[in-house]
Amino acid sequence: MMAQKLFEYAVLHHPKVTKDANGNETQGPDKLIKPPMFVMATSDKQVAMRAAREIPDAYLDKLDEVEICVRPF
Repeated sequence: MMAQKLFEYAVLHHPKVTKDANGNETQGPDKLIKPPMFVMATSDKQVAMRAAREIPDAYLDKLDEVEICVRPF
């Protein structure tokens, strides 16, 4: 069995760029939808899977705008 390591992860939302009636491009602000959390895991892939399960229902139809950030210590 592999030893577990300490990881930190967060989940961000980056809204798509939209155009108004005049053709002006606008983009809403980026949003932190899951604040940074520390976890013990054997790999960054395991952490990403755990983070993906914690994405709120309101963002499940916008997964192409969601970013999962993982870093080891």
